[in-house]
Amino acid sequence: MMERYLEAAFRENMRLILDFNNMMKSKIGVHGLDEGDFDAAKLEAAAERMADKRGSMKWRELPYNQGAIAADILYLPKEKTAVVEMARASGLALLKQEERNARTTTTAGTGELVLEAIQKGAAKILVGIGGSATNDGGIGFAAALGVKFLDKNGAEVKPVGENLGNIAGIDASGLKFDPANIRIEAVCDVDNPLTGPRGASAVFGPQKGATPEDVAFLDAGLANLAERIRKDLGMDIEHMPGAGAAGGLGAGLAAFAKAELRAGVDVVLDMVRIDDQLKDADLAFTAEGRIDFQTAFGKGPAGVGARAKKHGVPCLAIAGGVQGDISNLHPIGIDACFSLCSGPMSLADAMRNGAALLAGATEQAFRAFLAGKR
Repeated sequence: MMERYLEAAFRENMRLILDFNNMMKSKIGVHGLDEGDFDAAKLEAAAERMADKRGSMKWRELPYNQGAIAADILYLPKEKTAVVEMARASGLALLKQEERNARTTTTAGTGELVLEAIQKGAAKILVGIGGSATNDGGIGFAAALGVKFLDKNGAEVKPVGENLGNIAGIDASGLKFDPANIRIEAVCDVDNPLTGPRGASAVFGPQKGATPEDVAFLDAGLANLAERIRKDLGMDIEHMPGAGAAGGLGAGLAAFAKAELRAGVDVVLDMVRIDDQLKDADLAFTAEGRIDFQTAFGKGPAGVGARAKKHGVPCLAIAGGVQGDISNLHPIGIDACFSLCSGPMSLADAMRNGAALLAGATEQAFRAFLAGKR
């Protein structure tokens, strides 16, 4: 939603800084991407909503839908295309801080939603895999679709992160759909590999409750999963760009559903026809909750900056916070970043005064742009 507030604040400040006629002579693109990208692309205009009450995030001994949360599938009947957002079934925002546990959360709910879409008649499924609470390599997703993960004794293991290292075999014979007949695209906003220093556990595990010990343990588990996929399925997904997205769900989708991994930002930017909007623009704005070194790894602002650079348009980024070394963003196309926070303040204060802080930050950013035009 941040882009909507950014646009309102930006246009109001332009009215204060410029007279109305001069303002209207320039085309200023204002774009931001966040969770709910498919909503931002306004797919609802052509879609039916299939309400689904499955999608339990924490593994449960019996039915997947026991105590489940509500989740939606967007369905475009004319195109027989469904859109599933894993954040609505397996998302970090659905958990309280004390409930975050990268060892015990699962992507099974996301798999259930995909299966529901297939049963409804979808021939193509877009799976948005951002904002996850999981680090299970997609084995929960696969288990919901009929894949079995076996330990050294041939017993089936629960598909959660803490059991990744126990997998000694994969039985995909019970897969409940034919990947040759159902096209699945995994839409992600990062290009991280599955394992290693830039892998799912190291980069994203800590925000999901993983301690340094958990990170090492989970990374080793994902490496074991990658080895089993190589041996049992004949695929090498460990270093595939995007494999580490959503706690390794990118890898799981590619291995078990034969999904194509696509950059989410490119999908959405094409949907909103950003290249057409940038052709005659003087300036592009983008926004993110927090900008840091991860932003360069395929996130929304990096995509906007790259498109702007292609058209020779300067791009400025507004964020709730700017943290650490962000010099890797400048060659991509983001020329400067501005934080909303005007001074030291608590998160609660920043959120409470968000509209005013956003207005102030956009004004100063725009004034800097105008100063460079003199």
